[in-house]
Amino acid sequence: MAKPSPAPAETAPAADFERSLDELEQLVARMEGGEMSLDESLSAFERGIGLYRHCQQALDQAELRVRLLLDPDAPDTAEPFEPDV
Repeated sequence: MAKPSPAPAETAPAADFERSLDELEQLVARMEGGEMSLDESLSAFERGIGLYRHCQQALDQAELRVRLLLDPDAPDTAEPFEPDV
């Protein structure tokens, strides 16, 4: 019997984060170019804040998942792992 493929909901958060981060990077590059009008800059800034908050929320959720994996019984006391150098 074939192994079922992952549900779209399992891969969507990472892909959505990547899309948001890419859009945010492009938006910052356009704003740094200095070619935008004041209205365009304000709209871009507003969009950028929304993208930033979305990315931060995704990172917070990922951190919580890692903490749960490290210590499922007490995620608040889980020690972060130290990478091998």
